[in-house]
Amino acid sequence: MLLAAGAGRRMGRPKALVDLDGEPLLRRALRVLTDGGCAPVRVVVGAQADEVRALLPDPSWAVESPDWASGMGASLRAGLRALPEASAVLVHLVDLPGVDARIVARLRALASEEVVARAAYDGVPGHPVLFGRRWWDEVAESASGDRGARDWLRGRTDLRLVECADLGGGQDVDTPADLQR
Repeated sequence: MLLAAGAGRRMGRPKALVDLDGEPLLRRALRVLTDGGCAPVRVVVGAQADEVRALLPDPSWAVESPDWASGMGASLRAGLRALPEASAVLVHLVDLPGVDARIVARLRALASEEVVARAAYDGVPGHPVLFGRRWWDEVAESASGDRGARDWLRGRTDLRLVECADLGGGQDVDTPADLQR
């Protein structure tokens, strides 16, 4: 699942529509997910939803988050509730150009109904995050504001951190200056 509903206020427009090296961040993130073995893919849209949806290879991949403006938690809830039957979901963010398909594949290899795993970069927890189906209702219920599943993940003894710094970086891009890094 790709969370791509935000307005990107600090960026000046939705990050999904921002180009990096001639490619919209949305398409870059979709390529990372599909090349990493994720299928089916769902993309949670909100701000400028029609423009974001137009970039999708298949419009049926879009999941509308009607209350997207209240934060990432609303997008995560909308996406989890719209997922087809699967044993796990890998949640990726549209603004992480340093995450590549190898990182997705490393996490995806752990997929099970019970899994709780997230990428780490030099020991620091980051994204993507992998949730087994068993946890989807709990995660959706706890997701709020811009914190997404952060509070639900905090302190879990079953959380598996998967080191990925050898494959890429988990820094997000929030401003035009961040794109220059």
